[in-house]
Amino acid sequence: MSPYIADVDAWQESWDRQQEAYLPDREHRFTAMLDAVDAIRDAAPLRLLDLAGGTGTISLRALRRFPDAEPTLVDQDPALLALATASLRDQATIVTADLGCPDWHTVLPHHRYDAVLTATALHWLPAGRLAALYGEIHDLLRPGGLLINADHMPDDTLPELTKRLLHRAQERRAARYAAGAVLSWSQWWEQAERDDTLAPLVRQRHAIYPAGHSPEWNPPVSWHLNALTEAGFTEVGTLWRGGTDAAVVAVH
Repeated sequence: MSPYIADVDAWQESWDRQQEAYLPDREHRFTAMLDAVDAIRDAAPLRLLDLAGGTGTISLRALRRFPDAEPTLVDQDPALLALATASLRDQATIVTADLGCPDWHTVLPHHRYDAVLTATALHWLPAGRLAALYGEIHDLLRPGGLLINADHMPDDTLPELTKRLLHRAQERRAARYAAGAVLSWSQWWEQAERDDTLAPLVRQRHAIYPAGHSPEWNPPVSWHLNALTEAGFTEVGTLWRGGTDAAVVAVH
């Protein structure tokens, strides 16, 4: 059972602001993702799989838009899962699983989902594992269901402009940190380590990721579209783009 977190709304707000320092248009991508889900949903309760769902960001927004949705959130981070559990209460199924292992899906409560959504998370996986994961997700979707992955996905036809966009984003982020307007990623985790409830969970997190996550890699959209096509999806494309980030969509 996850510990009681009295100030979970404050932690969620703090997490959102910290994330927005990296992703100023974060809410735009979520809206685009849920618009696509709305386009394919039918009369039945909507089954959503929130992959590497962290604090429950996508599930919370999905439930506000689709109150009858049945989200399943999957993650491995004990601290973030505790925040998700406290925020979602009994509105979602929370599952602990390692997406780096091919058998991760065996713990899911359902065998078919209408949509699988994930944002700014799968870049921690190496290329071969992510390509395999796309195939595993394909097998979890109902016919007509969709996968949406929003992440750092530069446009490989704009290499020089991409460099400039990244540099400008770094400058703006540094200015916000210097002004104390928002916590950085490391500062947010340092704050969590000082919290009596979250501190033990952060220590568990360090044990799971003793050297941090796997090295980040950010292949262009074209890599993702090719991998999704090879995974067996019938339609693949770019749903949304904002600067050097994008959301790719694949239809079963």
